[in-house]
Amino acid sequence: MSTISGCFGIIPARYESSRFPGKPLAEICGKPMFWHVWNRASKCPEMAQVVLATDSSIIMDAAEKLGVPAVMTAKTHTSGTDRVLEAARKLNIPKDAVVVNIQGDEPCLAPEMLSELVSPFTAKNVRVTTLASPITAAEALCPDRVKVALAKDNRALYFSRSPIPFSHDGNGEYLLHIGLYGFRMEALETFSSLPASPLEQRERLEQLRLLDNGISIHVTVTSHSCHGVDRPEDLDTAIKILEREQI
Repeated sequence: MSTISGCFGIIPARYESSRFPGKPLAEICGKPMFWHVWNRASKCPEMAQVVLATDSSIIMDAAEKLGVPAVMTAKTHTSGTDRVLEAARKLNIPKDAVVVNIQGDEPCLAPEMLSELVSPFTAKNVRVTTLASPITAAEALCPDRVKVALAKDNRALYFSRSPIPFSHDGNGEYLLHIGLYGFRMEALETFSSLPASPLEQRERLEQLRLLDNGISIHVTVTSHSCHGVDRPEDLDTAIKILEREQI
């Protein structure tokens, strides 16, 4: 066992979005969405620092006005992970520290989920972590809900848009992958340097690049759920949750 030398949360916040342009700035309970994500992530006791990584001067200005630490990143990144890595390098995060990729469209994020995400890093051999939560067989049929199958030691065996594992008798648990990731800094750099893998391209799931290259992902099953904002119509649900919880 080892201690975690430091955990740094980075929230990628891209201005352009085909389904929801300007999404990080969407107002929820009087504040932009990115503020709610940052505020909740900052309440995780394991986080030494939580920073916004954006490609937009508009978002950057809004962050500065609200006192949210932010880093300007390139507009050319094809994934949030690449944006997180650029920000981590600009912040000079140590190689043995843990970098947490926090989705910028999760204004209802439970801080406890981040604690669950980073807890496996007390073991020296853990390089990458993520979360999953149980879902029904009916929910598992949706290809937008990514499923994960686990080994006995909670290593991810495979991620898929198809229902996995197949169940002959129709029984059995399905696990929904939650798109929060923890990386040791060296693993994040390795991941970003690798070319897209065949399975990644087939499923359109970048985490398969790690499995394709023999890099294990430790999965913690959580009782918490996510309420991400993918489209403008999702805002009402987020507002109701935040008004109820008020953390």
